[in-house]
Amino acid sequence: MIRLENVTKVYDSNAGPRTILNGVSLTVSPGERLGILGRNGAGKSTLVRVISGAEPLTSGHIERTMSVSWPLAFAGGFHGRLTGADNLRFICRIYGADYRDKIDFVKEFTELGSYLNEPVQIYSSGMRARLAFAISMTIDFDCYLIDEVMAVGDESFREKCQYELFEKRKDKAMVMVSHSRRYLEKTCSRFLLFRNGNTEEYETFDQAYHEYKAMLQDSPAST
Repeated sequence: MIRLENVTKVYDSNAGPRTILNGVSLTVSPGERLGILGRNGAGKSTLVRVISGAEPLTSGHIERTMSVSWPLAFAGGFHGRLTGADNLRFICRIYGADYRDKIDFVKEFTELGSYLNEPVQIYSSGMRARLAFAISMTIDFDCYLIDEVMAVGDESFREKCQYELFEKRKDKAMVMVSHSRRYLEKTCSRFLLFRNGNTEEYETFDQAYHEYKAMLQDSPAST
C-alpha cells in the first residue's frame, strides 16, 4: 500500500513560495490502477515524483509498503558520463538485481544499438526515455508510476510499451498521469482530478473527464 497523508510541496520562485501540492491525502492499494487528470502545470508530475521519492516533501508523510518504480520515462537519475549499459548495471546493483540476465532485453527493447555503449549525456530525450522505460521493466515493482510515458517513440515502440506494462504486468498497481482519454479510461479503475494543489476523486471516468474539460474551459492551460 502507498499512503499519502497531508502531503505538501512548496517551491521557491522569483514571485515567492509557490505551493504545488496542498495537503494531498490518498491511498493506493495493491493492484489498483489510479488515473490522474489535470491541466498542464497543475502539479501532477510533481505528485508522481513525490510518490516515487525523487522529490522531497515540504511537509506531510508518505508510507510505502509496496516497492515503487521511478516515474517511467523520467531519466533524472541517470549518470550522464556512464553508458546506457553501465547505468543498467548501476541501477540493478541498487535494487539487488543481476544485470546479466537483463542486458539482452534492454538491447532489444530500446533499439538503441551501439548507443547503448555510449555515454547517456549524448542521448536525445527520446533515447533517455526509451532506456528509462526498458530498465524499469527489468525490475519487478509492486507499483508503477507512469507520467505520459506513452508519448515516447513511434507507434511501434508505444505498442511495445503498452504490452510490457499493461498486459504483462496487469496485476500490478499503477499511478498514471495522462491527458489521454483512451489510456486512462481503458486501463484505470480509479479516477482523480488534480485541481488547486489537491485531488478530487470521481466514481466514473466520465464524471472525472467532464469536470476536467469544464476546468480547461474555465482556466486556460499553462505552457
